[in-house]
Amino acid sequence: MRKLLLLALMNPMTGWAAASVDAHIPYGLGDFFHHEVESEIVGRNYHVYVMLPDGYEESVDTDYPTVYVLDGGALFPLFSAYYRYLNIEEEVPDAIIVGVSYASNTFEGGNFRSTDYTAPSSERDHWGGAPKFQKFLSDELAPFVENSYRSRGNRRVIYGHSIAGQFVLYTALTQPDLFWGHIASNPALHRNLPFYLQEHAEPGADSGQSKLFVGEGTLDDARFRVPSQKWIEHWTNRDDKPWQLKTMDLDGHSHMSAPPASFREGMMWLFSTE
Repeated sequence: MRKLLLLALMNPMTGWAAASVDAHIPYGLGDFFHHEVESEIVGRNYHVYVMLPDGYEESVDTDYPTVYVLDGGALFPLFSAYYRYLNIEEEVPDAIIVGVSYASNTFEGGNFRSTDYTAPSSERDHWGGAPKFQKFLSDELAPFVENSYRSRGNRRVIYGHSIAGQFVLYTALTQPDLFWGHIASNPALHRNLPFYLQEHAEPGADSGQSKLFVGEGTLDDARFRVPSQKWIEHWTNRDDKPWQLKTMDLDGHSHMSAPPASFREGMMWLFSTE
């Protein structure tokens, strides 16, 4: 269970000290669990945070949709609190939130998002690790979560922003039935767009059974927005899409302000018919 405490610091001007606090005081975050998951496929460890919906302990016969949030070190705290607000008004369903994190924000510290989340690019030698990361999700992480918690395997959702949004499109294109729902926020396709304009679905994929939401901030940087718009135009005009596709301009949102808006709009659309 979550064990977060504030360090006690003395303010020399006022003499006031910040006391250690019980983790339940910022109740919007709720309780969550931490696991360090070793991946034999990728050859690295991942920090995995799991938030359970209210009433989980009492609803012993209920299995829940599960949202896998990439860049979980940054977005898991944000979405856990935001989800609880949205859930009060029933804008989003009861769900398990899983944050996948590197426990670092720098490549030097072990954050390999630019490798794990990307298809190959001639501009970056370290890009192109998406196949291994996808296999980690399908063969290691999802089975771990579904064996440890009451998680519905047929209602997996994956969320990613920026380069992680690129990965959402990668897995939607290459293995569209791995996740039932996909939410890509401001996907960054500026270094390898041609890959994403091609078909990559594996034989036997359940064409059209999954859903893909792509949210694009209208104030996103041109280097991200232009290729993303090209992707949207390309796939919107095709009749043989391997998923149901919904795209949305997120008015007034920049590259970094878009995640909460895309999370809300994507979740509402995915579960609108549930």
